[in-house]
Amino acid sequence: MRLRNVPGARQEMLVNPYVIQEPERFKGVWSREVFHNDHPLHIEIGTGKGQFLMALAELHPEINYIGIEKYSSVLFRALQKRPALEQENLFFLRLDAEDTPDIFGPDEVSKIYLNFSDPWPKERHAKRRLTSQEFLNRYRTFLKAGGPVEFKTDNRDLFDFSLEQIEPAGYVCDLCTFDLHHDDTACAGNVMTEYEERFSRAGHPINKYIIHWEVQKWLNKSTQKNSMN
Repeated sequence: MRLRNVPGARQEMLVNPYVIQEPERFKGVWSREVFHNDHPLHIEIGTGKGQFLMALAELHPEINYIGIEKYSSVLFRALQKRPALEQENLFFLRLDAEDTPDIFGPDEVSKIYLNFSDPWPKERHAKRRLTSQEFLNRYRTFLKAGGPVEFKTDNRDLFDFSLEQIEPAGYVCDLCTFDLHHDDTACAGNVMTEYEERFSRAGHPINKYIIHWEVQKWLNKSTQKNSMN
């Protein structure tokens, strides 16, 4: 996907009150020091233009949200929407997903959203996919045990790859559908992203899973791996 440059986007990242600067200083204390409460923290990695997270933040003032986006020109569009939200439960980070373990402490995040992530279609780039085993292992460093990872995509090849990564990473699948909008159970309470609206209107089926990691399952995986070395 070719990104259009937005003049002034990088400068806006430095001065906008809803973009947190030097986020490493809040590792382990996000809810207390940034949101000034003890509510659970949910994050979206690859927040795009912000429609999804804005809707969630409005629906759930009892939850703290952080949207993480790598590209200034994309995050700029989310920031344009942010003043419409009356609650103070949504902030943003301009950050590469690889750096999330440096930003959040153990058990600090209660839920992760991954929506229409870059598929990185070339096999040599598989480790860059946000649903790869490498990234699932990163999430474990700050995601509470039992905390869900929700993933949606219209890319069937990426979804099939993602399903293969669950078990080797020590996660358990709680929900899986290959056609979200025609699955009444899976679609209950669904909040759509900009991409989801566009793709579903075009007739593209939306794939979704919800997974979580379990301490014992991960310990068993680690033990098996160590015994083979």
